[in-house]
Amino acid sequence: MSGVTGVLLAGGQSRRMGGGDKCLRELGGRQILDRIIERAAPQTDGLVLNANGDSRRFDAFGLPIAADVIDGFAGPLAGVLTGMEWAAENTPVAEWIATFATDAPFFPADLVARLLAAVEEEGADMACAASAGRHHPVFGLWPVRLRADLRRAMTDEDIRKVDLWTARYKLAVVKFETDPVDPFFNTNRPDDLEEAERLLAAT
Repeated sequence: MSGVTGVLLAGGQSRRMGGGDKCLRELGGRQILDRIIERAAPQTDGLVLNANGDSRRFDAFGLPIAADVIDGFAGPLAGVLTGMEWAAENTPVAEWIATFATDAPFFPADLVARLLAAVEEEGADMACAASAGRHHPVFGLWPVRLRADLRRAMTDEDIRKVDLWTARYKLAVVKFETDPVDPFFNTNRPDDLEEAERLLAAT
């Protein structure tokens, strides 16, 4: 996908899962992050993993690692900013980053294509996915050109909520069907892993 760098968001603290990296849990005999990479890689020109702490735990995946550029576990917006700034420095031809949550193993194989199409059709600045009446901004398409604006918003205005920032721009929202599976189902809690195993067997 020309001009799009993929950013895998794994910078959270996984409190509801009891700590540790949700994406390193196993699903169907494979680590969830393996499944995420398999789905995201064909949709982008390359991937970077946004993760904090000791990066050696991700060595086996062979991806570049970028820790949050804003201190204090500042949430998904910090991952978006990190991805934007990493792309500007390391993949300067990329006009966009596409972000992917690393605890949602069923996201669509045409996610990026549909987000790009919506931005073009609507003349929007950015795009995010939606399903079942909910927006999923962690699955978004973000213009690298707005990185300085986002950094100012986070550092000067202490903005942390994604929707507060995106409200300043034209946001395209792309709705995805939830039959047979909500593609943005995520494994936040131990019970969700059991449900994910069931969903995996059904798809």
